[in-house]
Amino acid sequence: MSFSPSWMWSWSDLVSHMASETYELDLREDCRVAVYSAMAGPCEIHMAGVDKSEADKLASLALAETRRIEQKYSRYRDDNIVSAINNAHGQPVEVDAETAGLLQFADQCFQISDGKFDITSGVLRRAWKFDGREARPDRNFIDSLLATVGWDRVKWTGESLALQPGMEIDLGGLGKEYAVDRVAQMLTGASSASIMVNFGGDIRVLSSTRESRLWTIGIESPDRENEALGHIELRDGGVATSGDSQRYCLYRNRRLGHILNPLTGWPVAGAPRSITVIGRNCLEAGFLATLAMLQGKEARQFLDLQGVEYHCSG
Repeated sequence: MSFSPSWMWSWSDLVSHMASETYELDLREDCRVAVYSAMAGPCEIHMAGVDKSEADKLASLALAETRRIEQKYSRYRDDNIVSAINNAHGQPVEVDAETAGLLQFADQCFQISDGKFDITSGVLRRAWKFDGREARPDRNFIDSLLATVGWDRVKWTGESLALQPGMEIDLGGLGKEYAVDRVAQMLTGASSASIMVNFGGDIRVLSSTRESRLWTIGIESPDRENEALGHIELRDGGVATSGDSQRYCLYRNRRLGHILNPLTGWPVAGAPRSITVIGRNCLEAGFLATLAMLQGKEARQFLDLQGVEYHCSG
């Protein structure tokens, strides 16, 4: 399974896009760190061994690319490709090369997961509120939503996508991880600095030839915010975490996380509280962490079979 789109913005496009965007630039030991908010969470760009001028250039590039991806693939907008697909009333919608790459990756994830990773399952969120309170699921409503779920029911040609009426796609399970990888690749193409991109715990690190840096990444406790259970040391690769520390509900005295099984419409029961996976890139790590969660009690056995490094809690 691989995903390496060749799409790239021109420099003039990036400059015009970044005009109204802001970030804060801090100095932490020997790293310049750009901090901004996007994709419903905090974003940090760590740049080792750069001066302020170079850090500003790289931070501006990172921010512009993050905003571009967020605007293009957010389900909350009515002016992007996701909205066009979801409101096409069953008609095929042609997609650009970048979107085709994401949809092809989603297709691979669906096949590999036997249907458990499904970008048409976002409609199931209407049946659940993961606000830490007691849930009162409506089984009939869930069943009605399941009638509009199923990637195997769409018509995907590799160039165009047609959904059946009532269906929709949601790239939220891929978008942030994809953005992390895209930003990291862009920055290392523009500089010889070692880079760590961290979007709310979804991380990609790339170590340069100028400074072969070993990055230390904390594994956050699912019970205590900002408390590390352990650490990962990484020169090149991706890290992603899936868990129920922030978004969960209670049902019959059980804590249920926000990961929904698209085959049943219900949250997965019995999974670890938190799963952190180390992969070749953030997109791969994120997919494996989510798919492991979908295995419930079999999460650890599943990850053992994948031959990847991981850490589970709870």
